Amino acid sequence: MGRVTWKPANLLYPIPAVLVTSIDEAGRPNVMTAAWAGTICSDPVMVSVSIRKSRYSHGLISKSREFGLCLTTKKLAKAADFCGVKSGRDVDKFAAMHLTPLPSSKIKTPGIAESPVCLECQVVDIQELGSHDMFIAKVVATDVDDRYLDEKGRLDLDRAALIAYSHGGYFSLGRCLGRFGDSVRRKPRKASAPKKQAHSKSAKAKQNLRKKRKSPASKKRRNRKFYPH
Repeated sequence: MGRVTWKPANLLYPIPAVLVTSIDEAGRPNVMTAAWAGTICSDPVMVSVSIRKSRYSHGLISKSREFGLCLTTKKLAKAADFCGVKSGRDVDKFAAMHLTPLPSSKIKTPGIAESPVCLECQVVDIQELGSHDMFIAKVVATDVDDRYLDEKGRLDLDRAALIAYSHGGYFSLGRCLGRFGDSVRRKPRKASAPKKQAHSKSAKAKQNLRKKRKSPASKKRRNRKFYPH
């Protein structure tokens, strides 16, 4: 087996398939699917999404300077595909896919009620890269469906049946293989089995013989402290 070298290719997979919401000047919501999106900063919380200039959403977001990023699930897989191939210039994708606009708390652009998590984003910069323009945005609010909160109020996204995009296909996330930090987390020691006591005469005789062989000199050597170099 060997390796082959290709020309540069977008093969950084899997990646999230997110629903990007936007709004026009009349207040009508629109939604598109994007795979070129991700987290770019933790403090402040910032994300990016790259969109072709020809896309209807590009113009809307450029004017409003805001957008929503909504996570997709197994139930939203069909909508994710539809919103990625149809244009908001021709069809109301919210109505066609029976999506419910979710009022946002910090921006005018709505989220999607059927999504487990929606990020409210304000654009801080637009980078012209080539085929796509990258919209860099600050996350100003996070809307979470409380059905995915555990008894302590923590978000349990494992129950949301999230999907990812990989090389032209949509995939549901599989079995969790571990948690962050597992590779260095100290594991609890296993309780050692109690030593069996010697009940036979021969075993007791051996123990007595070992005691006799121990000399005061050997005891001094055992008590001597040694330090690593």
